[in-house]
Amino acid sequence: MGRSSGDADVIVVGGGAIGLASAWEAARRGRSVLVLERFRVGHERGSSAGLERQWRVQYSEECWSRLALDTLPLWQGLESAAGRRLVRLTGSLWFGRVGVATSEGELQAAASVLERLGVRYDWVSAAEIEARFGFARLPADHEGFHQPDGGVIDVRGTLDALHRLGAEAGVRVHENTRVRAVEPDGDGVTVRTEDGVHRAGAVIVNAGAFTNELLGPLGCPVDLRVFRMSSAYFDRRTADVDLPTWYAFLEPGEGDGDGADGADGANGSLYGFGHNPWTGSDAVRAAPDAELRVVEPDPAVPGPPDAGHLAATAAWVGEHLPGLVPRCVRRSTCLASLPADPGRQFYLGSLAGQVQHGERVVVQSAGWAFKFVPVFGRICADLALDGHSGFHVPASALR
Repeated sequence: MGRSSGDADVIVVGGGAIGLASAWEAARRGRSVLVLERFRVGHERGSSAGLERQWRVQYSEECWSRLALDTLPLWQGLESAAGRRLVRLTGSLWFGRVGVATSEGELQAAASVLERLGVRYDWVSAAEIEARFGFARLPADHEGFHQPDGGVIDVRGTLDALHRLGAEAGVRVHENTRVRAVEPDGDGVTVRTEDGVHRAGAVIVNAGAFTNELLGPLGCPVDLRVFRMSSAYFDRRTADVDLPTWYAFLEPGEGDGDGADGADGANGSLYGFGHNPWTGSDAVRAAPDAELRVVEPDPAVPGPPDAGHLAATAAWVGEHLPGLVPRCVRRSTCLASLPADPGRQFYLGSLAGQVQHGERVVVQSAGWAFKFVPVFGRICADLALDGHSGFHVPASALR
């Protein structure tokens, strides 16, 4: 796209991790970039809240495993540019009952993808999981796999790195600026905020749970469901207790208290982490993969963790993780926006063909996307500046 005669060549709406990655990618190609952030960079009200995310390459769909493999060199490039480690490899352990389908996929299907791609993994029985990884009293029919290249991502470190690198490349960030409208036309895009009007050649919308506030008025909302996820933190009994990142594929009622009020898509499964040095705490996180629909008119309104889900998680920890004290010492929540279609992982593409001059508006929203931060940032910049990207997976297109 040509350069804009307005406020910036590219305006990025949303200063979370993918928004900052999009801005940095555009700026280091010599474009002027303005980020408009509704709150402040690093706030805890959106999808980039919290301290850690799981890094993994396994998916039940081959396209996403391939993209994860392509993303790892971009993480390494980001780490080199930032001068700090952002992805800590601890191994990724998936286990439970084969055939249980969750928002993460299904065990055997994911292992089959790894097999086809030649990615190493070890299939493990319940007894092996207990002996190698510190779990206990697992049902005899539990099994799964350990993928040694999995790990954990430093969320705060990633945000800080992208914010700093963007600033060094000339990215301007306006915090506490709520965008009210995005209006593409033949010469560019008008972006209306509560405080004024901006112009750019292209706009990248990385607004997470708030995406449809902008796409709705254009007549092309994406089919999102906005959830609040609860997490608990547990003390380790001794300092040498550690775990890989893990996900337990459980039937409804085994993990999260099936039938909890407001649950939508809850499946009983749980996930967790080992000890991560950047968290500033000796506690480790374990959480239910239970999605509570946000009912407040404004998703940014803070909501409390679900007490029932956290109590069920503590009970499961007490039964199966003897290295942890089964008493929650800290609680947190995080917003998640997920596609309504359970067969879809993400939305990422332009509005071309949906609104007039929609090729000037690129949207990324929905899904468990933090592992893809550097590649999604690159795809957004590619689409906004060039109209295409070699990394773009057609399955993520907006329609």
